[in-house]
Amino acid sequence: MEDFVAIPCITVIVYLIAEIFKAITKGEKKELLPVLCGVAGGILGAICFFFIPEYIAGENLFSSVATGIVSGFSATGVHQIYKQMTKEG
Repeated sequence: MEDFVAIPCITVIVYLIAEIFKAITKGEKKELLPVLCGVAGGILGAICFFFIPEYIAGENLFSSVATGIVSGFSATGVHQIYKQMTKEG
């Protein structure tokens, strides 16, 4: 089970990157957020594969990057869940 510790960590880091991007662009480029999250997650997956391979569940670079991309995309989903739960009636 400890093989999957990278997924929530990548999701949290990508969520933070997305929030910083929104603050810098003042929310004008929201359509780029899913792409940004996927790319950032893929990069983090590759970094984990090369520098801390025991941290990510991937036997090769391709699967580690794919895990990172999915983890990055889940940051968008987390944001949407939060947005819908805090939405007024």
